[in-house]
Amino acid sequence: MPSKRLLAIGGHEDKEGDCTILREFVRLSRGENARILLMTLASGTVGETVAEYRKVFRRLGVDSVSVFDVRTREDTKSPKGMEAIENATGIFFTGGNQLDITALLGGTEMARVIKKRFERGVVIAGTSAGASMMSNSMLLSGNSEDSPRFGSVEIGPGMDFIIGTMIDTHFSQRGRYGRLITAVAHYPQDIGIGIDEDTAILVEDDQMRVIGSGTVVIIDGGGLTHTNLNHLEHGKPLELHNLIIHTLPADACYDISKRQPLLLQHSR
Repeated sequence: MPSKRLLAIGGHEDKEGDCTILREFVRLSRGENARILLMTLASGTVGETVAEYRKVFRRLGVDSVSVFDVRTREDTKSPKGMEAIENATGIFFTGGNQLDITALLGGTEMARVIKKRFERGVVIAGTSAGASMMSNSMLLSGNSEDSPRFGSVEIGPGMDFIIGTMIDTHFSQRGRYGRLITAVAHYPQDIGIGIDEDTAILVEDDQMRVIGSGTVVIIDGGGLTHTNLNHLEHGKPLELHNLIIHTLPADACYDISKRQPLLLQHSR
């Protein structure tokens, strides 16, 4: 069985310089022989977004860049869209609103075909909303300025590409520590993954590696020894004991199934 590989990007990835993250996506998608499909379900500016990604992918040596835009659930039945998914070696979800992705794509035959292609080795990537939707629990909203408080976030089901996780994007840039801690307090069975801008996690099966210029923060509530969440009124501050937090820069690795960082041996 081929490895299941995906890139979840925290937004605003470099498109002008070395393009480290997008270059890695191209490499995983077969380099110059890649057939990249841009999926635009969450973008409010489709034309501008498509032009930008076409430009950067072609600069990285990819001639085959196609687009499929989903505006209604009826669009997911398109034979043209299905054919594009079957032919792609890499599928890239653009940003916008993650609820658009799950509401339009969730439960459809198109979603099942994408999952099947993913399980057979096609690389899936997404930025901002396109990354947030990859987890099984998905952050829909929450005030970045709030301290951890009961009920201050809204959480819904994601697309289940990375089971046992909840992803937040634009993490340090928008000060989202409090809202991800709150989300993990509500769903301690899931690992919270906060991804900075121009930063990504490359997940292969159960292991992830950090790519890009920023940091990934892991918030793990599985070992909590105390929580007051179940006794609070809405909006009251949380008390959490033994919450585990890891900060991971580029090349750091983490095992999602074991819920622990991996120390790599670096040659001297």
